[in-house]
Amino acid sequence: MANIILLAVCLLSGMGLKKTGRFPASTPSVLNSFIIHISLPALAILHIHTMKLDTSLALTASMAWLLFGCAWALFGSAGRLFRLDRKTTGALIVVTGLGNTSFVGLPMIEAYYGKEYLGIGIIADQLGSFMVLSTLGIFVASYYSSGTVSPRQMARKILLFPPFQALLLALLLRPVPFPGWTVTILEKLGGTLTPLALVSVGFQLQFGGMKVMLRPLVSGLAYKLLLGPAIIYLLYAGLLGAGGTVVQVTIFEAAMAPMITAGIIAIDHDLRPQLVGMLIGIGIPLSFVTLHLWHMFLTGM
Repeated sequence: MANIILLAVCLLSGMGLKKTGRFPASTPSVLNSFIIHISLPALAILHIHTMKLDTSLALTASMAWLLFGCAWALFGSAGRLFRLDRKTTGALIVVTGLGNTSFVGLPMIEAYYGKEYLGIGIIADQLGSFMVLSTLGIFVASYYSSGTVSPRQMARKILLFPPFQALLLALLLRPVPFPGWTVTILEKLGGTLTPLALVSVGFQLQFGGMKVMLRPLVSGLAYKLLLGPAIIYLLYAGLLGAGGTVVQVTIFEAAMAPMITAGIIAIDHDLRPQLVGMLIGIGIPLSFVTLHLWHMFLTGM
């Protein structure tokens, strides 16, 4: 419950700071830079260093890659069919193709399934969502923001993306034990991600142009909260015949609200910040309802 309240407090704080004018207009840019260069790398090093890799969780790790691929295929085709501008299409792919599998996902798993299944959420987040964001997410954000990206430019952008560098460093440091003070520092720095990200999103959240954004907004949230997890369910339970609590939790993670950090990356690439803010600001509270419905459905598997 504390995590959910924190989400609301930070989002409302960002909106309040914008309305009162106490923070400058450049606030989101500064906060986003701190998140990308400090908060995300710290979390990557912290969690990947201690993660237990298990081939039995391949379906869990694959979930985020499948969701992102489906979002790319769906909104890429819809963008051409309905003549959406590139930045709207890019925003929909990046933000709705990735779920909030950590800050919202982990508390929800604990609440609905118990602490013993939190490891599934960490696998879904670190080997799934985070790795997709650091590679395909950056590629799509760059491509749809600039229009053309050469393979060399793309490789350079991914290799110089601080969270991706931290990911590689974390893998190299896995055999090296971390002293207690290192873990404490990484926890403190990583803990800044969600508060700062939500303040940044709240600062840019505007409902004045909702009528113009209504179609992509509804389409994006419908995919993220309903269609996307339904596709994962059909693939895993229907096609592969997989079952059990691990698969239930994996599908439950697929139904999470849009990923806050993906929104930060989209905004950083100027992919329709207003639409991104609405997808996250509306998607998170709405997901509390849809997640309850998904849990009711999944318990009957």
